[in-house]
Amino acid sequence: MDKGLGMSGPVEALTHAALAGAAHGFLGRRGGVSTGLHAGLNVSYSEDDPAHTAENRRRAGDAVLPGACLLTCFQIHSPDVVTVTAPWADADRPKADALVTSQPGLLLGVLTADCAPVLFHDPQAGVIGAAHTGWKGAIGGVTDRTIEAMEALGADRARIAAVVGPCIAQASYEVDAAFEVRFTASDPDTERFFKAGRAGHSWFDLEGYVAARLAGFGVGTVAMLGDDTYAQDERFYSFRRATHAGEAGYGRQISLIGLR
Repeated sequence: MDKGLGMSGPVEALTHAALAGAAHGFLGRRGGVSTGLHAGLNVSYSEDDPAHTAENRRRAGDAVLPGACLLTCFQIHSPDVVTVTAPWADADRPKADALVTSQPGLLLGVLTADCAPVLFHDPQAGVIGAAHTGWKGAIGGVTDRTIEAMEALGADRARIAAVVGPCIAQASYEVDAAFEVRFTASDPDTERFFKAGRAGHSWFDLEGYVAARLAGFGVGTVAMLGDDTYAQDERFYSFRRATHAGEAGYGRQISLIGLR
């Protein structure tokens, strides 16, 4: 890929049948205007030209729910959830890692670059959610808190469908022994999400862990897309891939869900 040209072509929005009742899409880097290290549909303001980011966000929203107000939070790898009742300006986005709403016309978005995006929908209650789930958020319970916030709006976890979107796969996610102990010390059953590697290291299945946590919390339908962000340079941004390549920056993709 020529990173000086950006990613041409239409926006790619991956969907899943379990979320068919809501407008949604797991987007990658295709279809944007950013160039260089951020080439494509980068939606983060942290490193890119703000005009490029704003245009990419506009394109992302139009690809999923045209005319909706796209809302994201200032993500901090926490279990914190915001219940959205009215839109805010990008500059005023709250510090949190998940959003829920029952309001039509609001498009909830979470940014990722290896972390797992999770989109939620209870079609009977008309309640949706979106969570940014890295390892800190996952073990900290961000998906649990998202489900509870949805239930406060009338959802029922047995009716909720949750889909884990593109994230770093186990084959690409090497961690050290201290990382593994963080999980197994609190719950020995989590050992099943680690595969032994070279001395003092293992390979962590973030996607599998998040899905199992959702199912264990009573979510009625849990699905995974199974796309590895690290291994697909032309489709997805990846913090770890950029770090391994010694690059000075990296972009973020967005996953979106809204009620029509």
